[in-house]
Amino acid sequence: MLALLMIVLFSTGTSAADRPNFLVIIADDMGFSDAGCYGGEIATPHLDELAEGGLRFTQFYNTARCWPTRAALMTGYYPQQVRRDGMPEASAISGPRGKRPDWALTIAERLQPAGYRTYHSGKWHIDGKPTEHGFDRSNSTVRGPGFFETIKKKDRDPNYYMTVGTAQHAIDCLQEHASKFSDRPFFHYLAFNAPHFPLHALPEDIQRYENRYLEGWDVLRKERAARQRELDLNVGTLSPLETEIGPPYAFPEQIKILGPGEVNRPLPWHQLTEVQKRFQATKMAIHAAMIDRMDREIGRVLDQLQKMNAMENTFICFVSDNGASAEIMVRGDGHDPAATPGSAETYLCLGPGFSSAANTPFRRHKTWVHEGGISTPFIVHWPKGIKARNETRSTLGHVIDIAPTVMDLAGIKAGEKNAPPMSGRSLKSAFHKDGDTLHEELWFYHEGNRALRQGDWKIIHSNVKRPFPWGTSTEAAIESIHEESWSLYYLTNDRAEQNDLAKLHPERVKAMAAQWAQLVEQFNQDANHGAR
Repeated sequence: MLALLMIVLFSTGTSAADRPNFLVIIADDMGFSDAGCYGGEIATPHLDELAEGGLRFTQFYNTARCWPTRAALMTGYYPQQVRRDGMPEASAISGPRGKRPDWALTIAERLQPAGYRTYHSGKWHIDGKPTEHGFDRSNSTVRGPGFFETIKKKDRDPNYYMTVGTAQHAIDCLQEHASKFSDRPFFHYLAFNAPHFPLHALPEDIQRYENRYLEGWDVLRKERAARQRELDLNVGTLSPLETEIGPPYAFPEQIKILGPGEVNRPLPWHQLTEVQKRFQATKMAIHAAMIDRMDREIGRVLDQLQKMNAMENTFICFVSDNGASAEIMVRGDGHDPAATPGSAETYLCLGPGFSSAANTPFRRHKTWVHEGGISTPFIVHWPKGIKARNETRSTLGHVIDIAPTVMDLAGIKAGEKNAPPMSGRSLKSAFHKDGDTLHEELWFYHEGNRALRQGDWKIIHSNVKRPFPWGTSTEAAIESIHEESWSLYYLTNDRAEQNDLAKLHPERVKAMAAQWAQLVEQFNQDANHGAR
């Protein structure tokens, strides 16, 4: 694989020791407003401290789903370009089981030849094994469908919890680096599974939030929106609840297993029974506990960086792979209604009610390409390289920008034969001032949900039903695109996506839709340009 890195040019004259380290942290299914520094009530002091010492981006995007976002982050390309998500007209094998083309190198594969030690901790969900794609160390193993040890209930390790284990592996790697490779910079990809379902949390963490959410999602959304205004995040007004929109996939038989407390629509809180209120509030308490614990574990990793005297020159960024999830299902070891909620014997999902609150102030959830599905917190902290402290950035950015940013800051340029230009752009200029235009447009597609953002204009089409199953014919997909209408929103004053302006600006819609389709064609060509 390394042979494909044909040219590595160091654009700076600095020694390896002077180049920055990198710590890229990603959460799984965390909503835009869950962290305290984005308006949340959940205790996230370490994320908040990183934001206070650096930057918060307010218009940063992911791909609406876990595996496409991780591929985009790791390569600098849209996932469809590298066969890691499906799209209409795609003749290449793509999606969760797709394999990247040979030219689609990971960040680690680019940094390793430049002298960086490379580490991975936690979730992978990219094709291949991390150690086969540029990482010196990784703990990418499958332990089971939950956060506790789940190989067999009778053999379960009561002291194992995945979030703690993920952070501990990162600390172990950093300690090894300090003792054996202190003369070299490092890149560490720290990928937490939290707060993805099943909602599993440590009892002491759940206890801190046990009764916090009994007032419901209506009140919580208003509280978070108010804090966002106090923080001057300028993310728009609160979208109304979409009471008719439930989980993106229907599993009615599985939902029955969860009992009378489950609700698959974000109904007004006062319409719920007392049993439903307690059940839903408990699920949100577990979600909060998972994020609380993740933040505590991030704190332990940051403590290790302090012990290494590495905080000053370590570029740290934090992102979520998609918006909070409206999904409701039962998998893995199943769900025991008699077990304590949040324990290994249970299988709970957040659902559309509190997912709507987690994505405040935006509309919709994971898998959709409305703002609630694709907007992510993005925190950047690098004391040596960024003078700004506790500032926000409205610059449009996307997870495709992380790889080229890391390469830029590391002082390397890589040339691969026959590789398309990266879709991502270095964010370096945005670290110093706000308002630079890095992207003329940002393109979105996931399971039939389509969007294009150009400046402050955004077209979007979403299919509430499960769209375009893998295997859908090209003809059927194209026919669907042409027949279904697009909505148009002006996000400067409508990030809640409430005022459809398509009928007022039909030519703009037509032009943007044509550009969306043009990019489909381009990305399909890229995806077919060689495969592993």
